Amino acid sequence: MDRLHAMSILVAAVEAGSLSAAGRRLGMPLATVSRKVSDLEAHLKTRLVNRTSRRLSLTDAGESYVAASRRILDAVEEAERGASGEYSTPKGELIVSAPILFGRLHVLPIVVEFLEAYPDIDMRFVFSDRIVNLVDERVDLAVRIGELPDSSLLATRVGSIRRIVCGSPRYLAERGTPKTPREIREHDCVTFEGLESAGDVWTFGTAKKPEPIAVHSRLVVNTAEAAVDAASAGLGLTRVLSYQAARAIHVGALEVALQEFEPMPWPVSLAYTGGRFLPLKVRAFIDFVAPRLRAALTGEP
Repeated sequence: MDRLHAMSILVAAVEAGSLSAAGRRLGMPLATVSRKVSDLEAHLKTRLVNRTSRRLSLTDAGESYVAASRRILDAVEEAERGASGEYSTPKGELIVSAPILFGRLHVLPIVVEFLEAYPDIDMRFVFSDRIVNLVDERVDLAVRIGELPDSSLLATRVGSIRRIVCGSPRYLAERGTPKTPREIREHDCVTFEGLESAGDVWTFGTAKKPEPIAVHSRLVVNTAEAAVDAASAGLGLTRVLSYQAARAIHVGALEVALQEFEPMPWPVSLAYTGGRFLPLKVRAFIDFVAPRLRAALTGEP
C-alpha cells in the first residue's frame, strides 16, 4: 500500500466532507476512495472515519491521524519544492487570497505588474470576503483587513483602513452634517450588514470605551457597493470602509462626516504561514507588493 497516497486521499475526503465528494475532486471512483481509506484502517488496525450516506466524521484516532498526515504531506511537498529549485529562484504557482472589492481595486493592478516582472510564476487569485484558512486551503498568502487572531501566521503590515461615515452633499445640505455620533439617531441611514456585527448599530469610540449608536435604517444592503450607490443618490448616511467609498469621495458624490470620532483603523496585512524555508515566489511577491500597497493606502480618504 502506498501510504502517502492513502493519506492524501483521506485528507481530501475530510476536507471535501464525504468520500464521494473526494472522489469527484480527485477524479477517482467512489469505490477506489473507499477502498483506500479501508486499506489504511486495516493497516492501522483502527477505525479512522464514521461513514454515513452523505457525510463522514472522524473518530478520535482519525482526528490525530489526519492532523499528523497533513504535517507529513506538507513536509513532503516542501521537500519536493526545494528539490525542484523553488527555493533558489522565484517560480511555480502562487495562490493568493484577498477581499473582493479591495482585491480588485488595489491588489489586482499590482498582481498584473508582478506577473509581468516574474514570467516563471503563475498565479491563482482567490477573491473572497470570508477568512480563508491558509493551511487547509493551500493558500500561500492572504491580504487581510483587521487584526490577525491566528498567531501562527506571519504578517507584513502594509497600511490601515478607516471606517467612515459619509453622505451625499445634497443629503447633508438638507438634513445637516452630524457633529457627534449621537446626532446620527436623527438621520436616515443606509446600513451595510457586512461591516458591523449588528447592522442597525454603529459603534464609535475605542475598544476600551465603545459608544454604540442605534441607527434608523431606511435601507439595508449586503454589499458595500450598494451602500455607496444608495448614499451617493441621497438616501441617507452610510458607514463603509474608506477604500470602498474612495472613488465616490474623489468625484464629490460623497463627503466624510464625524472623522474625529472614527474608531481605531483596521490594519491591512500580507499574511502567510511560517515554515523553515519561505519559497522565493512568496518572498518575491511580498517584496514587490508591500511597498506598492503602502503607497496606494496612503492616498485613502
